[in-house]
Amino acid sequence: MIDLKTEYAGLKLRNPLIAGSSGLTNNPERNKEFEKAGVGAIVLKSLFEEQIEMQSSNLLKDSDYPEASDYVQEYVKVNQVNEYLELIKKTKALCTIPIIASINCYKADNWIDFARQIELAGADALELNVFYLETSLTHDYYKMQTTYVNIVRKVKETVRIPIIIKIGKNFTNIPALVNTLKVNGADAVVLFNRYYQPDIDINTMQIVSGNVFSNHSDLSDTLRWTGIVSGQIPGINIAASTGVHDWEDVIKCLLAGASTVQLTSALYTHGSEIISQILTCIEEWMHQSRIKTIEEFRGKLNYKNSSDPSRYERAQFMKYFSNRD
Repeated sequence: MIDLKTEYAGLKLRNPLIAGSSGLTNNPERNKEFEKAGVGAIVLKSLFEEQIEMQSSNLLKDSDYPEASDYVQEYVKVNQVNEYLELIKKTKALCTIPIIASINCYKADNWIDFARQIELAGADALELNVFYLETSLTHDYYKMQTTYVNIVRKVKETVRIPIIIKIGKNFTNIPALVNTLKVNGADAVVLFNRYYQPDIDINTMQIVSGNVFSNHSDLSDTLRWTGIVSGQIPGINIAASTGVHDWEDVIKCLLAGASTVQLTSALYTHGSEIISQILTCIEEWMHQSRIKTIEEFRGKLNYKNSSDPSRYERAQFMKYFSNRD
């Protein structure tokens, strides 16, 4: 009997597939469809602090009453937060699998305020989507890391539900950051956040949006850092994200050490049908490999367990091509 159960940030999941945060998870009925299709958990669409501030600014742009600024900003914030809390409540009422809330903001005080309300609304865990794109020539890297740590500490002190940190790959030392987050209370990390991709239209000579969805080539960085982090930092769960499009990608992430795998672009591209297809293929692969549980092969090829961990390292690129003409 094949057993796909796994544990993620203290949550018991029936399998390692998670519907990642996106516009698709912003609807309670659709979330129920994802549950029926077989996912082990759902991350709701993020509540964006930046979006709240942008809407406030748009309302105030043509206003002749600047003194109304505080009132409008608070009104927009309360309205957006209440809508999000309703999304949590309605999804929890329809679904039996774990529901993970997601908030995306950049001020520590607001993280605390949002987190407290989200826990009371019934979310099973909270994914903190922290992102800074620094372009300053005088930027202090350690200040960015300190911001992450402060957010984790303050939120952890405020709520009892598991805290998950979703990070980007724009760090010089990802294992060190993950270890610091773990020490300060993070229960799991998501590797990685996929940022907005810019492109250039050479005909109009304008900056435009690039490819919205990830592709298979994006999986390499996800595998590399999942393998390295899981091998070097025991005791923290990893959700592999970005570049995961089929059942083979999922198995690769699990072999690298991921506890769960988040699907987003694949759901947009193929719909919820891809979920059952992936689960069926994973079970068949496990059956053929004579593996009964996820834990029997999870992390088998991470940095610690691999017979040649140097294959995860950047230096391996030169080694690989050194013998080729």
